[in-house]
Amino acid sequence: MTTGKFQFKNYMGDTPPEFANHSEEECARILDYYDIPWMYEPRTFVLERDEEGNVIEAFTPDFYLTEQDLFVELTTMKQAHVTKKNMKIRKVKERFPEVNIKLFYKRDFLKLAEKFGLRTDHNP
Repeated sequence: MTTGKFQFKNYMGDTPPEFANHSEEECARILDYYDIPWMYEPRTFVLERDEEGNVIEAFTPDFYLTEQDLFVELTTMKQAHVTKKNMKIRKVKERFPEVNIKLFYKRDFLKLAEKFGLRTDHNP
């Protein structure tokens, strides 16, 4: 699959991924480098519904690592701004205890980016 000019060899989706930001694309490149099969935003978890059954809160993690059975959410926001994502991750774990999910912070991404010489000068 491709996005821009890059072809992902380990992408397991049916249509090319359309990343929300540059950091997600760089993360996908790292997954490909390590030959880790992955999907991009394959599932949305409904966290809350109103009385009529309408979805009022949901969460879609960025990546699903198929061989590890692990959902990964990448956040490059400043640490002080990730409280909302942490709450959603906690709700996913409470409502779907069988689901493995991990929040990957900006500091984690920057360490990998430095290791692989990736650009981090784009807005997340």
